[in-house]
Amino acid sequence: MINKVAIVTGSSRGIGKGIAKELLLAGSKVILNGRNEDRLKATQSELLKISKDVHYFCCDITNSNESENLINYAIDTYGSIDILVNNVGVSSRGTVEESRPEVFERVMKSNFIGSVLPTIYAMKFLRKTSGSLVFISSVAGIRGLPGLAPYCASKMALRSLAESIRIEESDSDIHVGLIYVGITEIEHNKKSISANGSSVLLDDRSNKKAQSIHYVAKKVLQNIKRRKFITTLSTIGVINAIIQPLFPMLVEKLIIRSKKKISKKSK
Repeated sequence: MINKVAIVTGSSRGIGKGIAKELLLAGSKVILNGRNEDRLKATQSELLKISKDVHYFCCDITNSNESENLINYAIDTYGSIDILVNNVGVSSRGTVEESRPEVFERVMKSNFIGSVLPTIYAMKFLRKTSGSLVFISSVAGIRGLPGLAPYCASKMALRSLAESIRIEESDSDIHVGLIYVGITEIEHNKKSISANGSSVLLDDRSNKKAQSIHYVAKKVLQNIKRRKFITTLSTIGVINAIIQPLFPMLVEKLIIRSKKKISKKSK
C-alpha cells in the first residue's frame, strides 16, 4: 500500500475515518471527504500525526459536479488514483407504511447515488492503475429487514452495481470489493433518519457486542490487499449470505420470529 493514492468518502468520522487511518499507517496517501469542513479539519489534524500525506476535500458527493471536483482534486494533488472507498452513507428507521417518501429519496441518494457518482468519475483513473474500487455495504444489504427498508434497499443496490462493474471491467484489472459490515461501534452523536424525515440519535452500542471501527477498517484493507470481491464481517451475516439463496422462506420465518430483537439491535 506504499504510496498508493486513496480517496475515502464520508471519512470525517466513524468507519471512514478508521479506514483512512489504516491506509495512512500502511503508507498510502489519503484524500478525506465529507460535508462538514470543521470535522474534516479536525480529522486531518489528528491524522497528520501519522503522515503528512493527508488532505481533505469538502463537498457533497451526491452532486455530480462536486463528485467530479473531488476526483479532479485527487488528480491535481497526486496525479493518480489507486483506491476509491465509497463509504458515505446514512441509516434509516421506520416501517414502509409510516415512512415519508422523501426518506427513501434521501437514503437512496446518499447511500447509492453517493457511491455511483464518484465511481463514474474515478473509473478511468482506476483503470490506469489497476486500482481498487470498494463499496461499504451492510449485512442489511443481504436480506430485507423490518424497520430498515430504505437502508436495506440502498445497500442491496450496491451489490448489483458492484457486480455490473466487475463484468464491465473484467479486462481492465480493476479490483471491485464489497464489504458487508455488521453492527459496528459508533461515535458520539451519530444520527439516523426517522420515518418522518427528522434526525434521531442512535443508541450507544457499547453493550451490543458491536465490532470496533479498528476491526472493520483492518478488514477493508485486507480486502484491498487480497483483491477479494465480497468480505462479510459478522457471523450472522455469513450465515445469512449462505442460507438466504438456498432457503429464503426459512430465513423469512426466522426474521419474523425475531422482529422485536432486530428492531432493538438496530437502534
